[in-house]
Amino acid sequence: DVKSWMDDYNKKNDTSYEIEQMNFPTTSGGYPWANYPYDYYNIWVKHAGDTPYRGEPTLEMLTKEYDVIIWKHCFPVASILPDTGKPDVDSDEKRLENYKLQYAALKEKMRSFPDTKFIVWTGAAPTIGQLRTAGPTKALRARQFFDWVKSDWDEPGDNIFLWDFYQLETEGGIYMKMGYASGLRDPHPRPDFAGRVAPLFGRRIIDVIDGRGDSTSLTGEGD
Repeated sequence: DVKSWMDDYNKKNDTSYEIEQMNFPTTSGGYPWANYPYDYYNIWVKHAGDTPYRGEPTLEMLTKEYDVIIWKHCFPVASILPDTGKPDVDSDEKRLENYKLQYAALKEKMRSFPDTKFIVWTGAAPTIGQLRTAGPTKALRARQFFDWVKSDWDEPGDNIFLWDFYQLETEGGIYMKMGYASGLRDPHPRPDFAGRVAPLFGRRIIDVIDGRGDSTSLTGEGD
């Protein structure tokens, strides 16, 4: 849906933007299927450089190929454990205290490539059935983190922007709306929901490319 929208935009506006999907991590070099704050930090900050880390491309490599880099997490990013009071940037434990340190390091790293624009998705929301045994606690921690990303971590005037997927999924709640989910315990988006928000994502990308990333809607709505 996103590629089709971009193709239509190019035809209508005489532009030639290309968008390419990339699984990350690729797992080609044995890196596990994990793309949470720790993993982006581990690959792009801790193991930065001009050669892949365990088969995964670094930002030094990606920024040579792409003018805009968009990255996201899979939905288990929302399964956040309580803080311990001992934050550790090198920990892969899903805790707010660790996420915030890893995001701070990622922000500094992305800013070191001022000629590249970055768009970061706010994380995907859980369904109420997915976290039933934990009650609302984990869902509230997830919203706390995504709210922090929007209100504190993201700053105007730099080369980093957000697309607020979490808001589109929850419409202000703490769970993905059930009409948008593939199942009670399956937070993958239904095709009709994905089709509806794809143009919003496309619009957000164009806003960022055209220099309106700080002055337009984070969801792509109402532009």
